[in-house]
Amino acid sequence: DELLRNADMAMYHAKEEGKNNFQFFMPAMNKQAHNRLLLENKLRNAIEQNHFQLFYQPQMDLKTGDIIGTEALIRWFDPEQGMISPAEFIPLAEDTGLIGQIGDWVIKTACGEMKILQDKGFPKVKVAINVSAFQFRHGKHLARVISQSLVDSEYSAELLALELTESVLIDDIKETLGILNAMRGMGITLAIDDFGTGYSSLSYLKQFPIDILKIDQSFIRDITTDMSDKAIVSAIIAMAKQLEIDVLAEGVETLEHQAFLQSQGCDYVQGYLYCRPIPADELFSRWQNKELTTG
Repeated sequence: DELLRNADMAMYHAKEEGKNNFQFFMPAMNKQAHNRLLLENKLRNAIEQNHFQLFYQPQMDLKTGDIIGTEALIRWFDPEQGMISPAEFIPLAEDTGLIGQIGDWVIKTACGEMKILQDKGFPKVKVAINVSAFQFRHGKHLARVISQSLVDSEYSAELLALELTESVLIDDIKETLGILNAMRGMGITLAIDDFGTGYSSLSYLKQFPIDILKIDQSFIRDITTDMSDKAIVSAIIAMAKQLEIDVLAEGVETLEHQAFLQSQGCDYVQGYLYCRPIPADELFSRWQNKELTTG
């Protein structure tokens, strides 16, 4: 029994390392599997006890300096461990299928919280929500959750944006097109997240009804010093303009980043230069104090 259990752990480790390889069992794998099981149990409890909170990061218009949207980002505050990084629990949630329940909660909560803010006077800007591969594969359920959340919160579909990665989009082109057209038909904005980091063909850009390309922060970080990053970002912006798709740059942290993106005609930006992700009430107070601007 122990040999089979250890072989099983080695097999899963081999899968994590990619295909066509083999791994010997190491005692550390046992500890890793144990820690993973503990985290999974803790995650299930967090879903039941609602230990999650949404933070929002503003998205700014580079031409006007105004806020045009916010990205909803999940945070997990464990009573014992404190904040657990999304990088740690999101992959686990995806592996276990728990991402479906978490994703449903994010959609309902983001629509509800943004409607409350807007009723208090906050600008009627879009809220962007990340959609996982698991959610997208269950497109009918996703559409039902979105529709119900919009009805329950009395939030407008035109103020909702869905962010999808390239890998999600190219799984099944025909089915993907059907889901995207249905979402677009509801008035929802569609964005490709982390653009340029996937392995997809550019041909899908002319097939899918995409509104926004989000340039991954890994390209933005060194645009003022790395000629390759500079060329890639310039090319993405130029291509998007030809396709009449807006561009949003993530991870903008310096005025030099902003100046370069402005010179290339980038439409929108988000990053620590303007605001870190913050809770809804803090977002509202920062807007009231006129702190949310590119100026």
